[in-house]
Amino acid sequence: MIKYQKIFLKDKAVEQSINKELIRQQDNIELIASENYASEDVLKAAGSILTNKYGEGYPGNRYYGGCENVDEIEKLAIERLKKLFNVKYANVQPYSGSTANAAAIASLIPKNGKILGMNLSSGGHLSHGYKISFSGYFYETYFYDVDENGVLNYDQILELAKKIKPNLIICGASAYSRIIDFKKFREIANQVGAKLMADIAHIAGLVAAKLHPSPFEYCDVVTSTTHKTLRGARGGIIMTNDSEVAKKVDQWVFPGYQGGPLFHQIAAKAVAFKEALDPSFISYQKQIIKNAKVFCNEFKLANIEIISDTTDNHLFMINVKKSFNLTGKEATEILEKINITVNKNAIPNDSETPQITSGIRLGTPAMTTRGFKEKEFKILAHIIIKLLQNPYDEQIIKNSKEEVSSLISKFPIIYI
Repeated sequence: MIKYQKIFLKDKAVEQSINKELIRQQDNIELIASENYASEDVLKAAGSILTNKYGEGYPGNRYYGGCENVDEIEKLAIERLKKLFNVKYANVQPYSGSTANAAAIASLIPKNGKILGMNLSSGGHLSHGYKISFSGYFYETYFYDVDENGVLNYDQILELAKKIKPNLIICGASAYSRIIDFKKFREIANQVGAKLMADIAHIAGLVAAKLHPSPFEYCDVVTSTTHKTLRGARGGIIMTNDSEVAKKVDQWVFPGYQGGPLFHQIAAKAVAFKEALDPSFISYQKQIIKNAKVFCNEFKLANIEIISDTTDNHLFMINVKKSFNLTGKEATEILEKINITVNKNAIPNDSETPQITSGIRLGTPAMTTRGFKEKEFKILAHIIIKLLQNPYDEQIIKNSKEEVSSLISKFPIIYI
């Protein structure tokens, strides 16, 4: 069970804002699929005196002295990560998932090389080739989409790849609820002579628990964040089984894209990896999926349109425009009134702009961490459905907020 304390600082303005955020997290039902609750040990490591230490380079080969202790910590993080995913090489220094993706891409293809990634409206990520991202600026990018059923059609992706002849194919998503077939992506890459990269930021915990197929047998490089389903500190990681790729990855992380590593964050990653190696982590990941399936099914029973029809992982998307005559932005703001946090999300063939959208994305990792099980997610689904069907009824808003308060009060995260 997660338990946090209020913070006390000489800087009262910052103290107040942090503690207000703690209260918000306590009182809100968190359904953003990319958020979670890190353990106290992870937070302690992230807030430790390691933030004082600087040391460019890698363990045993630093450009600064006094690195013997941070070397131990970084080596611990690397070995634990390699064990967690049964992979030969790992870099734990990336500051974020996007930085990890930048270094991984650069290690595989040259500047202006061709990338084929998943379209943002089909569930992809900005860093997979979107024009406003580094990946769309430094590389020539193309996109594959889900089909009319909202699922990946590997035959269609193959035909597109044959036309484009990309140097790199990126598989992985930020808003795709079905299993990703990495073996089929490898077969496509082989047919067109492309490298293959998997971004498993969202499903890393599921992969570690062997509840989603692993990409490591098939991909040249694999990236991830360390929060989301891994439930660690914010940050990125890069993994591979190829020694030559590993050397290039290290060069592109430092000195390519970053300076000195954040040792306090690396320590927090190491703690999180140890937690993920505990058998209880598998039980947690299983419950995430159970909760997501039950949660999703309650919406389906109410004839709410689910993108891709169902979920195989920790998240799913709802077409709120078709189901409730609301935009994603409107639905998000309405749910915030009753202390439910979601994010608006583009859906396939979305007619709205990315700032408005026609969908919302719902995820179960955070509330599973707090102790929600199938029963609570069923109740939650009915609260959401009733409110979105009656978004401007003040009495329903009032009643719904009280229901949320009653539900969340059974799963506190603060102790005095």
